[in-house]
Amino acid sequence: MSTYDELVPVLKKLRLSGLLQSLEVRCREAADANLSLTEFLYRLLADEVERRDGKQLDVRMRRAAFERPSTLEDFDFSFNTSVPRTKVLELGTCAFVERQENVLVVGPAGVGKSHLAQALGQRACRAGHAVLYVSAHDMLTQLRASRADNGYERRLLRFTTPALLIVDDLGLRPLTGEEGIDLYEIVRRRYERAATCITSNRALEEWPPLFGDALLASAAMDRLLHHSHVLTIEGDSYRNPPPAKRTRAPRAAQVETAAR
Repeated sequence: MSTYDELVPVLKKLRLSGLLQSLEVRCREAADANLSLTEFLYRLLADEVERRDGKQLDVRMRRAAFERPSTLEDFDFSFNTSVPRTKVLELGTCAFVERQENVLVVGPAGVGKSHLAQALGQRACRAGHAVLYVSAHDMLTQLRASRADNGYERRLLRFTTPALLIVDDLGLRPLTGEEGIDLYEIVRRRYERAATCITSNRALEEWPPLFGDALLASAAMDRLLHHSHVLTIEGDSYRNPPPAKRTRAPRAAQVETAAR
């Protein structure tokens, strides 16, 4: 049995079997370039670190449940000049996630709110943060259903524990029943503990009535607006651009299916 064959079970026992993917290549490289043992070991272990980081990123992206791949790089900032590019790129550093701050993105349908929110979420995933993307309707529906099987607290944890929660399309429909209370509870539990990004077609001054109770609305909005970044976007829809902008459709098409 060769040394290589003897090495395989040792690596598996140490849970380093991933090294086998690049071991042969690195051994050949070390021989050809006359690498020192230290340099060889560094390159081999760096391969394993990269492999594990990639695997963990895949897990974070899958758990985030994004609707589609969205990046800041493929967002057409020139289509609607009201989009604060400098501010968006600053948020793309994900420092707001580390500081447990909120991002509120408001504007009419089609201007790219959902795309920007998911792009920030994917940046956060790459920065090592746990992220969850969910529509407001789906989130509140899940919480309402969880009351039927006494799983409310467990379901609530799904929305309160991620480092970044992205709630899309808040206020697209009126909140009913205890949905206002549920939304407040999520805001309250995440306040100064985790970052939250919310998109809405409604202006901020239209949000309080959604809660159905003035005191509840005041408490929720006070927490949302404290430590917050508000992006107000105006302009044309990527889905239905005016004639003057239709010649730029190939570029806009990269984001129009993600824009809301």
